[in-house]
Amino acid sequence: MKILKVENFSAQQLIENLKNITMLHAPEIHPYKDVFISLENISIDYLHPAQYYVLHKELDKVRNLRWELRNHNIDIFNLNGYVKIWLEGEEEPIDLLPPVVEESIEKDGRVVNIINDGMHRVFLSRLEWVIPQVVFVRGIPKDLPYYAYPIPEGWDKVDIVEDLPEGFLKKWHRIEKYKTLYRNFNSAFENVGGPRGHNAKKS
Repeated sequence: MKILKVENFSAQQLIENLKNITMLHAPEIHPYKDVFISLENISIDYLHPAQYYVLHKELDKVRNLRWELRNHNIDIFNLNGYVKIWLEGEEEPIDLLPPVVEESIEKDGRVVNIINDGMHRVFLSRLEWVIPQVVFVRGIPKDLPYYAYPIPEGWDKVDIVEDLPEGFLKKWHRIEKYKTLYRNFNSAFENVGGPRGHNAKKS
């Protein structure tokens, strides 16, 4: 992995863009429009995964990206905004945001900081004993919760796997049509998650 160019964007620009993201299957709905968004450094002990696995190859990829970003004086765990990255061999740039964490009030009354996006980076920060900077979102509409429940046992139930065997429990979904709760970060950013032309920003 080689980074050819990096462009930095401020925390203010990050938050403005996040306010404009839409739901994946309902582009007229902006789930973050009226929420409170801030950049916070939060200990892993207070972040809750919803995903029961991380992929070894993805962890390696994120670690290599961390090392490569250091050559550009950028700390992947403290972006203080977001960055647009041009990678060697890729036609389109990617936008790298801090992991996105949503405050979720569960049915038992417990308030949980659930990891929405950036699971592998958060897990890497756990392996490297770092307190990561995250996008902290509060005030999500009650009818638009994150699409899966936080894992009750927390990090102890998250496995590092080489691949996902058939029948592996990835997440415990809140509703049958859980994809209706997907946030579309690519509606306000470019190729979040990697170079995928079909996920490019929509007008």
